[in-house]
Amino acid sequence: MRIALWLISLFSIAVAGALLAGSNAGTVTVFWPPYRVDLSLNLVLLALVLVFVVTHFAQRALSAMLALPQQAKRWRLLQKERAAYGALLDASANFIAGRFLRARKAAELVIEREKALAQAGGNGGALGHAPSLKALAHVMVAEAAHALQDKATRQTHLESALQEADLGPANVRQTIKEGSLLRAARWSLDDRDAQASLQWLDQLPLGVARRTVAMRLRLKASRLADQPAQALDTALLLAKHRAFSPAAADSIVRGLVVDLLAHTHETDQLQRVWQSLGSAQRLTPELAVHAAQRWLTLKGDVPVARSWLLPIWDRFLKSPSSLSSAQKIQLVRVLAQSLGQADAPAEREWLARIETAQLAQPQDAALLYLAGMACLKRQLWGKAQALLSQAVKHLSDADLRRQAWGALAQLAEQREDAVTAAAAWKRAATA
Repeated sequence: MRIALWLISLFSIAVAGALLAGSNAGTVTVFWPPYRVDLSLNLVLLALVLVFVVTHFAQRALSAMLALPQQAKRWRLLQKERAAYGALLDASANFIAGRFLRARKAAELVIEREKALAQAGGNGGALGHAPSLKALAHVMVAEAAHALQDKATRQTHLESALQEADLGPANVRQTIKEGSLLRAARWSLDDRDAQASLQWLDQLPLGVARRTVAMRLRLKASRLADQPAQALDTALLLAKHRAFSPAAADSIVRGLVVDLLAHTHETDQLQRVWQSLGSAQRLTPELAVHAAQRWLTLKGDVPVARSWLLPIWDRFLKSPSSLSSAQKIQLVRVLAQSLGQADAPAEREWLARIETAQLAQPQDAALLYLAGMACLKRQLWGKAQALLSQAVKHLSDADLRRQAWGALAQLAEQREDAVTAAAAWKRAATA
């Protein structure tokens, strides 16, 4: 459509020019004493057009000739810029290929070529994004130096990268600085310097610190620095953002909670930790058993520990297969540790629970042991003797078997049966 309009316009101009020139009888007279020159008006107009065209092209040719030095300078700067970009690509390719020494040399060449480019480009510099280019090159040098275990070079170029990032354009300045800080945190983590890694992460803005990559680094650094509370908070955030699979998230959180509980040394602190957990964590058998055991170790109130274990016990009564063999042994061990001799309603209530569970599963050696120990605490000697004698034959856990033999030895001593007591003590020692 555009070409058709241009053709119509050209034909219109040609027709108008032919009509004007064909019927134009005007003349132009030039007086140059003592001469007089008469020229056709059409010829004069044609001559003016030719003079204009020749002058225009002559001016363009003169401008092009005068611009040749500047164009040559721009071409040289373009070649140097391309060489700098090529060196940066070489550094990246060599680093990916594991050629760290070549990668460092190529990245250093980027810095040198950019410096030469800036000097050749005058006071204003040849590139508006030169600080960003140099910052990336410094980060690449530091990355290669880290792979080569050259910490001094790594630190020098890291500081240079942070300085260059502050001089870069506003749209990329923050991005490069955040990336440099994240790399520094990872390098410190590789050096097993958890405190330095956490210090680098603390310099990140709040929004960046909540990114998945930053929280992963903080989780590793917190665990390395033996800070289970901070590691747990970070792991919960990562699990909330689905940074791990559900199974991996449960495993990590469970391990961190166990570690955190092991680092508590006061009952008040332990209770705060337990209350800070979610309902899913409090219903996890490993965590509930470990928390109750730690609570009893710290001489806390027994009812509190039992209240933590009660949901696990009720679930076990409803569905014995809900607990693995190891989890059941741990639960039995902690419940046996919590048994007391006082004739209190809570003790009678738990004795009834244990007897109900044992009668429901009469062949379960762990429940036989627990019921026997409960009867022993309640001074029901005959019943305790019968239950423990059955349990000790089938217990697979060495610790429970040793405690069962010890209890049988104590019962034999109360009956003044020295031979049976000695045999039981011997079996307990070799269990």
